[in-house]
Amino acid sequence: MTDGTTHATTRTDGLTHRDADWAGLRTLVAGLGVSGFAAADALLDRGAEVVVVDAREPAEGSRMAEHAHILGILGATLRFGDDAVAALPEEPVDLVVTSPGWRPDQPLLAAAARAGVPVWGEVELAWRLRPQAGAAPWLCVTGTNGKTTTVQLLTAMLRAAGLRARSVGNVGTPALEAVMDPEPYDVLAVELSSFQLHWSSSLAPRASACLNIAPDHVDWHGSLEEYARAKGRVYENTEVACVYNVDDRATMRLVEDADVQEGCRAVGFGLGSPGLSEVGLVEDVLADRAFVEERTTSAAELGTLADLRAGDDAPPPPPHLVANALAAAALARAHGVPPAAVRQGMRDFVPEPHRIADLGVVRGVRWVDDSKATNPHAAAASLAAYEHVVWVAGGLLKGADVDDLVAGAAARLRAVVLLGRDRGRIADALARHAPDVPVVDVGRTDTGAMDTVVERALEVARQGDVVLLAPAAASMDMFTDYGARGDAFSSAVRRLDPQG
Repeated sequence: MTDGTTHATTRTDGLTHRDADWAGLRTLVAGLGVSGFAAADALLDRGAEVVVVDAREPAEGSRMAEHAHILGILGATLRFGDDAVAALPEEPVDLVVTSPGWRPDQPLLAAAARAGVPVWGEVELAWRLRPQAGAAPWLCVTGTNGKTTTVQLLTAMLRAAGLRARSVGNVGTPALEAVMDPEPYDVLAVELSSFQLHWSSSLAPRASACLNIAPDHVDWHGSLEEYARAKGRVYENTEVACVYNVDDRATMRLVEDADVQEGCRAVGFGLGSPGLSEVGLVEDVLADRAFVEERTTSAAELGTLADLRAGDDAPPPPPHLVANALAAAALARAHGVPPAAVRQGMRDFVPEPHRIADLGVVRGVRWVDDSKATNPHAAAASLAAYEHVVWVAGGLLKGADVDDLVAGAAARLRAVVLLGRDRGRIADALARHAPDVPVVDVGRTDTGAMDTVVERALEVARQGDVVLLAPAAASMDMFTDYGARGDAFSSAVRRLDPQG
C-alpha cells in the first residue's frame, strides 16, 4: 500500500499542463454524466488509460448510452452497476476524477483517500489541462445564489470588450470543453459550485468572487462551516482581485483567510455608495472606486439601473440583480475591461429562463417567474424586489428553515398560495410570523395543479400587485426540475389571457 501511495502521488504531481506526460496515466473516472464524459474524453486524448464507472446502467437511446459508445470506441473500459462504484478496482489506479455531486464518503472515493490516490474534479482536471503558455485566464464565481446570472453578465461584459469569452463550469458547459477547444478563448467566466471547489486544489484565478453564503448543501458537506470553507477555496491563489459582498461579512472573512498571490487586492461590491476599493451604487449609477487611478477622490461610471432593465416597460431591476451586476463588473474591471464595455454588457445581457422572468401584466396583475429560487435565501432576495406580493411557494425544502424568510417578507405579503410536499412547514411559519396574511393551500399534485395555483392567486391579488413564483424549495416532488415548474406557471398565466 505504501508503494502504491508513493507512486500515485509522484505520478500526478507533474501534471500541471496539457503537454506534461499524461501517457499511460491509470485513471478512474467516477460518473458518466456531462463532466465525466468530458473528463474521460480529454484524458483519452492525452494518452491516459481510462476506466469509467457509474452505478447507473445506460438506458438504450439515452445520452449516457451515446457517451458510453463513444468512449468505448476511443478505448475506455466501462463498468456499470452498484458493484462498479463500491470500491477501487483491483488494477492499480494513479488518479480518480470524480463527478462533482459524489460525496467524499462515497465508498469508492473514501477508498481512494485511504489508499492515497489523488481525487480531482473535472474543474481541477481542466485547470491542469490548460496549455503551458498562453492559457486563457479564469474569472471565477461562487456563492449560494446568483452565480449563473453573475457569470453570464460577466461574459456579456467581456464580449462587449471584444474578447472571445465563454461561460463554463456549473453553468452547464464543462470547463474542459472550453479548455480543449481547438480555437483558444481569451478568457473564461467560470461558475463554481461548492462541490466543484471541494474537489479542486490548484486553481489560480485572475480574479474571483463569492457572492453570498447561506445554508445550503449542508448534508453533503457535513456542516455550514465546511460548506463555507469549500466556497472560500475560490479565493485561493487569486492573482488580481478577490471580490466580496460588503453586505455579507462571511464573504469578507473568507477573503481574509485566503492564501492569495502577491499584490492581490480585496474589492467589495454592494448596493450602497462605494467606499475605497469598492464598486457600488450612487443613486441610479453603478460606480467603480476600485479600478480607477484616483480612487480616493473619484469614481468611474459603469452604467445605470436603466441599463439592466429587460425593456422599456419592464419594472426596475431587483436589488439582487443589481448586486450580481456589480460583482460581475468588479471581475470584468479586474481583467481590464473598460467602463463602456461593462455598460454595454449589461445592456446585452439576456437572463436565463425562470430567474425573475417578467411575464407581463395580465388582468391588472404583474406575473413573475422566479422558479430558480429553490432555497430560502434566493426567495428572500426575490421577495425584496416588490412592494405588494402574492407569493407562490412550496415544494421540497430539503431541511431548510423558512422562519427568517417569512418574518422578513411578512410586510410585503398580500397573500400566499402554497403547493408541494413541504407546504405545511411554510404554512406553520406564516402562522407564527405573518398570522394576518391570507394563505391558500393547493393540495393538488397533478399536472393541472399550477392552473389552480394561478387562478387562486388572481382571486387574492389586487390591481397593481405582483404574483411571484419564488418557491424557496426544490421542485422534484411535482416536477422534473425548476424549469418545468416555471414553464407550468408561465403556461397557466398565458391561459388567463387567451387573447394576449
